[in-house]
Amino acid sequence: MLELNSVEVLYDDVILVLRGLSLEVGEGHIVALLGSNGAGKTTTLKAISGLLDVEDGEVTDGSIRFDGHEIHGRSPDRIVREGIFQVLEGRRVFEHLTVHENLLAGAHTRSERGRVPADLDRVYEYFSRLGERRQQQAGYLSGGEQQMLALGRALMARPRLMLLDEPSLGLAPLLVREIFEIIRRINEEEGTTILLVEQNARIALSIADYGYVMEGGRVVLEGSAEVLRENEDVREFYLGLSEIGRRSYRDVKHYRRRKRWLS
Repeated sequence: MLELNSVEVLYDDVILVLRGLSLEVGEGHIVALLGSNGAGKTTTLKAISGLLDVEDGEVTDGSIRFDGHEIHGRSPDRIVREGIFQVLEGRRVFEHLTVHENLLAGAHTRSERGRVPADLDRVYEYFSRLGERRQQQAGYLSGGEQQMLALGRALMARPRLMLLDEPSLGLAPLLVREIFEIIRRINEEEGTTILLVEQNARIALSIADYGYVMEGGRVVLEGSAEVLRENEDVREFYLGLSEIGRRSYRDVKHYRRRKRWLS
């Protein structure tokens, strides 16, 4: 469904963030994009969704194809209409609108308005807390509820491909598990393809079919979720496991990771 081939992204005409990135997302799959801060994960999503211009970034080389068609250079609203919706890091709900109004905003680009009420009911089925708070202003929701609202708003656009940027950010472990279970259900029940950017590698690989690990703007490791879970480097640097058991990520020397993966 989605193919990035040797993509380079430049910010402010001087900062090269993506350095020949290539990856594929198969239709109906959940694909995890893993990596440390600054690896280029969020930039990858914005290159796909057309949001680089907002931050003075641009794709300077390579191709981004969706269903076999080049989408680089198209406006963000057209990309949404073609079936790609990004849920930004930090939720970004409309705080002064109600839950119900936020969800309606997600359907703004749709032409078939007759199905909107049924889709609202479907969102409230996935997120019962939103149904209980449908007339409440979004700014008064908890962080977990705002993340649910951001996901529900994305569903209202009826995307074929959903780009999720750090959905676990700032949430308690129980809420993280609940939200990732809903993401898995959306993939299975709606048939929505998902590209998931996440630093919590353990939970991302628990629902993903395939994964890529990024460092320095390029892919350094890829494989099925099962293979990545058993990979020694992933276990040590992202799952906190090594031959001597659990260890802090902060205790791992950055140069060791780069030496192993980029040599």
